[in-house]
Amino acid sequence: RFSGAFVGNADPACPAAASSPPAVAAATLPAVPTIPVVPTIVGVPNTVAEGVLNPNEVKPPASGTRRARVLYDYEAADSTELALLADEMITVYSLPGMDPDWLIGERGNQKGKVPVTYLELLS
Repeated sequence: RFSGAFVGNADPACPAAASSPPAVAAATLPAVPTIPVVPTIVGVPNTVAEGVLNPNEVKPPASGTRRARVLYDYEAADSTELALLADEMITVYSLPGMDPDWLIGERGNQKGKVPVTYLELLS
């Protein structure tokens, strides 16, 4: 434990006070192994936790759905995304562990990821 008080040598005649401590080369530091963390979401298939989202397999939360107006047309990049048309209304919600820049959007029986920046959240 450190006491919180700084004790230093301010004497300019002392060479240690005039220079900073020597840099330690990164190669001399021991490698620290990392353990990948994969979130587990109860009630959601593992494909979501692994980064692959099949929107047809996820269910909307019991609460937390919102209406949103689409601001711009959006062309879906793949089958996990929902194509959008400007000025249409959709229902959106998020899932635990999901990228905060995306929401799940629903229009009728279609479902997919939608970018938050293309939406005006209403309720």
